[in-house]
Amino acid sequence: MTTRVVVIGAYGSAGVAVAQRLADEPDVDLVLADDGDPGGGLCILRGCMPSKEVLSAAEHRFQVRHDDRTEGTPEVDLDAVVETKEEHVQNFAKHRRAAVHGLAERENVEFIRETARFVDDRTVAVGDREIEADYVVVATGSTVNVPDLEGLEDVDYTTSADVLDATEFPDSGVVMGFGYVGLELVPYLTEAAGMDITVIEHDDYPLDEADDPFGETLLDLYREEFGVEVVTNASEQSVESTDDGGVRLHVEREDGDDGTEASAIEADELFLFTGRRPAVDTLGLENTPLEPESGWVADTMQASSDDRVFVVGDANGHEPILHVAKEQGFLAADNIVAHRDGGEVEPYRNVHHHVVFSGVGVYPFARVGVSESAVAAENREYVAVEREARNDGVFKTKAVPEGLAKLVVDADDGTVLGYQGLHYHADVMAKTMQMAVEMELDVREIPDRAYHPTTPEILDGLIRDAAEQLE
Repeated sequence: MTTRVVVIGAYGSAGVAVAQRLADEPDVDLVLADDGDPGGGLCILRGCMPSKEVLSAAEHRFQVRHDDRTEGTPEVDLDAVVETKEEHVQNFAKHRRAAVHGLAERENVEFIRETARFVDDRTVAVGDREIEADYVVVATGSTVNVPDLEGLEDVDYTTSADVLDATEFPDSGVVMGFGYVGLELVPYLTEAAGMDITVIEHDDYPLDEADDPFGETLLDLYREEFGVEVVTNASEQSVESTDDGGVRLHVEREDGDDGTEASAIEADELFLFTGRRPAVDTLGLENTPLEPESGWVADTMQASSDDRVFVVGDANGHEPILHVAKEQGFLAADNIVAHRDGGEVEPYRNVHHHVVFSGVGVYPFARVGVSESAVAAENREYVAVEREARNDGVFKTKAVPEGLAKLVVDADDGTVLGYQGLHYHADVMAKTMQMAVEMELDVREIPDRAYHPTTPEILDGLIRDAAEQLE
């Protein structure tokens, strides 16, 4: 008996992973739906790929500007930045579309380039057709999150998606949102566009997932190296337009005496870097038992109110990261087959592995595994060692001396539990540390072998220090 699976959002990273895994499965009839124009998925068109394209231009300018061995500071040609970004992104998207269309050449796979929505819990309307499905996979990605703030509906604002296409910027801006998106785009605005930027930070430091020294170091970097004004321990209250066409953002800031102090920040433009939310508004979920609220998708990727609907990638709101979306897609496909055959479905479990391209990619932050604060909260015996980048001469020779790294290992058996890095090439080192964490390596058994002069010397120092403390 053939099982029909409808995948809504087949161009995205999660959707294509589901399709690739199920296309080879016997007795599965696949219907792939996506109305993307031109199509290619969020990461390729509006997310990680285009953002790294624009950041790279600012990165080159920053490094020249901070190297005393060079003369003059180049200007970033924003027209060329956007033109190059579009050329590359469209090529990446073309390959993604080709992969999906190639799957559709198989006898058991159909691709429909139309909008899809639920008619009821087992019927999906795709264009003008209604398709009965045994299983439905929702892989519709995410959309820009617009916060509920008084006055926002009457004010023009710029989102992260707008920034990626912009070739002109005003002189000043005020930013709401200092998470992953803000940490990546704020220094782009100052470095590439030459803007005066003020950021509202709700806490003492950014980087909620990091131990405090990393957030503190990053805050200092943004203030000193990129000229960003960061207003900490503040919350947005309302926003309004000014007479000259700008914006006025009203905030309240903790004054240190358990009270608050009100102030207003004026700028030419308001930037919303307030993250993303699941793109499920147009799916017709009101025609089903599905209610997209906290906890609506289980770790097996099944909707809690319907075990034949799987929600993967950004659409489920669990962890909006590219590699996570792909892994969830593959798992959902396996779980569909297991559920159909009466077997056990598996939960999604992954080792934390995030990279933020902060500091225009010159000073990226990476975290693999657990932080020291998380281990301490478990009352677990551990050893934590920390190292500053400037203590390794290679960072000085490359004119990128700022930053630090930390390693956390189990005090009993030396197992590597977690790594955090905020320094040049930390993004590259994340893969090495991912293997150390996921393979549960004993830090004392990792070879102490440096290939001088290379930036991974900072890892050698951490490993050596941790092994010595264990002894």
